[in-house]
Amino acid sequence: MKLVRYGRRGAEKAGLVDAGGRLRDLSGVTGDIAGEALADLDRLRALDPETLPEVTGNPRLGPCVGGTGKFMCIGLNYSDHAAESGLAVPSEPVLFMKATSAICGPDDPIIIPRDSRKTDWEVELGVVIGRRGKYIAEADALVHVAGYCVVNDVSERAFQIEHEGQWTKGKSCDNFGPLGPWLVTPDELEDVQNLTMWLEVNGVRMQEGSTATMVFGVAHLISYLSRFFTLEPGDVISTGTPPGVGMGKNPPRYLKAGDVVELGIEGLGRQRQQVIAEG
Repeated sequence: MKLVRYGRRGAEKAGLVDAGGRLRDLSGVTGDIAGEALADLDRLRALDPETLPEVTGNPRLGPCVGGTGKFMCIGLNYSDHAAESGLAVPSEPVLFMKATSAICGPDDPIIIPRDSRKTDWEVELGVVIGRRGKYIAEADALVHVAGYCVVNDVSERAFQIEHEGQWTKGKSCDNFGPLGPWLVTPDELEDVQNLTMWLEVNGVRMQEGSTATMVFGVAHLISYLSRFFTLEPGDVISTGTPPGVGMGKNPPRYLKAGDVVELGIEGLGRQRQQVIAEG
């Protein structure tokens, strides 16, 4: 299934995309694509999409999952990205958190915050948890996945690296976490560890890679993170980015108002964001 949330920000409705690419309304079946609804996807899978109302027009798509409690990100999880950052490949996953207030829809604008000098892009595979768990064995980890999505881990490098403290302040500005367009259930993908991914700025290809080159795969990340805290339905893990970020260019290239960022992952759809400056 391809599950979506559509409508005005903060008032999104549940929906799904049928085999013909049409948006169908799920609000009469489930209140949201969130929380415990993610643990009971078989109920939605049993529906005949043709019996659901078709949504006409071109509504805004919201983030593909609601009610996220934890937005977890893995740093330096592609060896070639670690190299372009001038850092060693980590011996275990590097975890940082992104504020849930950064979450927005896949085509909502990237907002360059005040005093920003180095706003950057990062295409990433997002993993959405569907089943609660702690101390999860790696062999059982994928059972806990509700689905996968595209994430743009937008980052302000000066805030992240040049200011004191942890990375969180450079990762958590408003609209720095576009999710979607869809939440794609695992049965739709042949192999989540072999998906091509890409990102363009103003039509110029900046990033190109594959989830096959992750240092730590999805199952390992779920098992690892569950050692430290309980994973809950709706939690999001953003699993790292391949090379080609603006910080790694020579000279570095950062976003400015008027730029257009487009990105996608095989089987998971694409995002498009206009870059604007905060007033």
